[in-house]
Amino acid sequence: MPIRTNRGRTAVYRRLWGYPLRSPRHLVGTIVFLAIVVTALGIVLPKVMGKPATATPGAPGSTSVATTTSQPPGIAAPVPTTATLPTRLSSPLLTPTSAAPNPEAINVAKQWATAWVNHPAGITNADWLNGMRALTTDEFLPQMTTVDPANITATRVTGDATVQSSYTSSVVVLVPTDGPKLSITVVNTGAGWRVSDYDQAS
Repeated sequence: MPIRTNRGRTAVYRRLWGYPLRSPRHLVGTIVFLAIVVTALGIVLPKVMGKPATATPGAPGSTSVATTTSQPPGIAAPVPTTATLPTRLSSPLLTPTSAAPNPEAINVAKQWATAWVNHPAGITNADWLNGMRALTTDEFLPQMTTVDPANITATRVTGDATVQSSYTSSVVVLVPTDGPKLSITVVNTGAGWRVSDYDQAS
């Protein structure tokens, strides 16, 4: 309805706002209405302005957590098969090749035994070992340093050396003494035959 005079406008304003606000009930209703409007604007405006949404835990694109399968209690975990695993030995072990006794190996064993029984009273291990050093492998010398010459009962070689076993790379020679019989292992080092081990036999 068109309002053409100021008196008419004032009448309309009073009908819409003036008179209702005079009642406390209408005043409370107006405040509640304004609160609802402000709340609605607070919710709608961020969406209208393009506010980015927060990531939802578990949504696609979020950091994934590795999962592990649990073994039911009382059931042993499966043992991986070794059927397809390669063996440690790619080739069979080499078997020593038998050969005729090397005369040099026998001679080294006899010289070594002669030096072994030569231990005058009071001789030191170092002096006693010097007689065998050139006939002994470098690997066996440290073991010989633990021998006390005073504990050796033999004093001389009493017979010829005999071959117990003979291969292309090693020979075991038996040498009799006035004490125990010596079983001497002589090996081919490439630089000559050298004693690598010995044992006392009755």
